[in-house]
Amino acid sequence: MKGVFSAPGDYIHFKSQVPLHKIPIGTKQWRYYDFGPKVVPPLICLPGTAGTADVYYKQIMSLSIKGYRVISVDIPRVWNHHEWIQAFEKFLDAIDVHHIHLYGTSLGGFLAQLFAQHRPRRVRSLILSNSFLETRSFSSAMPWAPIVSWTPSFLLKRYVLTGIPDGPHEPFIADSVDFVVSQVETLSREDLASRLTLTVDAASIGPLLLSDSFITLMDTNDYCSIPQQLKDQLSERYPGARRAYLKTGGDFPFLSRSDEVNLHLQLHLRRVGVEARPDLVKGISKDGSGGSSSEKNDEREDSDVPPKDNGGSPESPSTETQLPEAPESSGSHSLDDQLLSNAKVCFTSPEHVRLLISHAFFEKQQDIVSTRFVQLAWEIFILCLLPLYVETMYITWIFCWKSRCLV
Repeated sequence: MKGVFSAPGDYIHFKSQVPLHKIPIGTKQWRYYDFGPKVVPPLICLPGTAGTADVYYKQIMSLSIKGYRVISVDIPRVWNHHEWIQAFEKFLDAIDVHHIHLYGTSLGGFLAQLFAQHRPRRVRSLILSNSFLETRSFSSAMPWAPIVSWTPSFLLKRYVLTGIPDGPHEPFIADSVDFVVSQVETLSREDLASRLTLTVDAASIGPLLLSDSFITLMDTNDYCSIPQQLKDQLSERYPGARRAYLKTGGDFPFLSRSDEVNLHLQLHLRRVGVEARPDLVKGISKDGSGGSSSEKNDEREDSDVPPKDNGGSPESPSTETQLPEAPESSGSHSLDDQLLSNAKVCFTSPEHVRLLISHAFFEKQQDIVSTRFVQLAWEIFILCLLPLYVETMYITWIFCWKSRCLV
């Protein structure tokens, strides 16, 4: 993963065009994007443990242009599966949506199946990606689950991030990992604790009233944090489901292989009878004002072209012209001036350049050693405090239990 994350250009464009909604429903705060013609039954995207509503921005931009309505939500702070079902149903009632199509990845796929099992009249179809049927294997791998709600934020983030395979990746997969890591940093301790609790809370998916023909299983064939055994169980449970295999893509194919994922989503929606309404799609001009000309729609359809080796942004000229270029251009001019001045120094004084290089090398080495030392000291400090923290929680729990017994 990269040391410094820079938001992709298409994500900056997405944030400038698609509004983020935040609504309180009861005690739950819902954060979501809703884009596309409102007359079309929506495709609702549910992220995994490390995801937010923002991770599906490529699906929102691509499918909404073609006339589909896409809603991407954050998983709210719920602490058991029954609470999730009730909270999600209240959310659908609040935004006046009755029949839905669910696309869930990892934990989001499990929650989508759970809602389809208990509210079968509202779910018209399912798309499940790298998902599972039961949580037993996760709870056994996390023995400290009973104290997850008391665990500090940095430990929760570290636990979530260690579940993402690290190492040499293809560029598009590395970019997807960097983006998801940046989203994890925005999550609070309560958000992370809630999602990990849902992952280890004992539950399994029972029989669905939904026919297998209305289910699509979309998995990656390279590597994934979800064990292959759990994905095989999902395939055995839905033998009549449509298979959509991606050769590569890692844990986040909706980002790394967005063109293929968007195609499979569109084929699924057509197959289950969702009629797109491209005639209701309004073009968006450079200043953000709405328009309905067919030329603008044709230009925006180019954003569905697979990304090239230019940082992941599409080749669409309209997308490139809508991105703010002034800061980048001024920065590039100043960088060019700096390189020219450095070149002059190199040409006139080789000895001075050698001294500068050696000085910069030793300074960088000192920075690396000091940073590594601070990081190591901090990890040792945390490891020493964690047993004391757990013991204190245990003693507090025993004291409370004895107090209740006396009462």
